[in-house]
Amino acid sequence: MDGLYDRDILLWSEQQADLLRRLAAGERVNDAVDWTNLIDEVESVGRSELNATESLIEVALRHLLLAHASPQPEPVQHWLAEAQAALDSARDRFSPSMAQRLRLTEKWRRAHRFAERKLQAMGGPSRPLPPACPYTLAELLAPEADIDALLARLTAPSSAS
Repeated sequence: MDGLYDRDILLWSEQQADLLRRLAAGERVNDAVDWTNLIDEVESVGRSELNATESLIEVALRHLLLAHASPQPEPVQHWLAEAQAALDSARDRFSPSMAQRLRLTEKWRRAHRFAERKLQAMGGPSRPLPPACPYTLAELLAPEADIDALLARLTAPSSAS
């Protein structure tokens, strides 16, 4: 094609969408469609949504861990609010096919490592961090998930992961 994809992806995407609409309406514009990049972009949409959802879950887990073991009481409500916001956003982005691909154990491990470092910088954790994730994906993303109940689970973690 003419390199527009590399120079201005927004304009490229608008032009490609227009071409696809015209193609769907029966107009013969096949040769104008940038098929190679279009296929790559369509494929990357799903990966991008999965990565965004995983990232939001990791942020929620970080904040839950920080709220659980903070040596200072002041930021706890802030961290719980941040955890709730991240889970709400993850729930909005989640689609069923992500359930088999979302790496909750890895997200827990990263959140745990982050919380350990942050808590050490604050004077050390007030209580130990659970080594294994006490939640299932369904529990984290349930519409009725209560952030206080999720926090309480960190005190007496189950064997879920």
